[in-house]
Amino acid sequence: MQENKNTITVSSFWSNLFKTPAERDEIKLVLTSMPPFKELSSRDLDLLLHIVHNRVYAANEFIFNQGDPGIGLYIIQSGEVRIEKQIDKNQKYTLAVFNRGDFFGEIALLDDDARSASAIAAKDSKLAVIFKPDLDEFVEKYPKKGIKILQGISQIVATRLRNINQDFITLYFQSLNKQ
Repeated sequence: MQENKNTITVSSFWSNLFKTPAERDEIKLVLTSMPPFKELSSRDLDLLLHIVHNRVYAANEFIFNQGDPGIGLYIIQSGEVRIEKQIDKNQKYTLAVFNRGDFFGEIALLDDDARSASAIAAKDSKLAVIFKPDLDEFVEKYPKKGIKILQGISQIVATRLRNINQDFITLYFQSLNKQ
């Protein structure tokens, strides 16, 4: 917290409660559209909101770096986020660009591995974050709800893996046809 003569600025880093009913309703709406949370009741979502944290990032600010520990799932409330993979000192690739309602980092909720790519705010962005330790505690406290969430995350991972497999097969046969 930084204090001036008549102003107090509170860092959004420590904010974990949605200040207005509109913000709570907005994040609940986004959560219900996501596979990990769509099976939860409104009451269950209210419980989950206690572990959802607000974060604000300026354009071009890193949300996390490739190689950082994976610590949470990020949900975009506003703005735009670019996912980049650094191959070597001179090669960097944009893997995805996400907007409002999109999410990324879900694998961090399942394992303790390092981030495989970097996430950068392409525009000023407001994100909701669920950190792994908070979700682990939620799952222990509410195992039935936790199982639903973990099954939903598994669905996402499986779908993305199927898509990657299809992309690989497509690229492989395209390269054979060019020879």
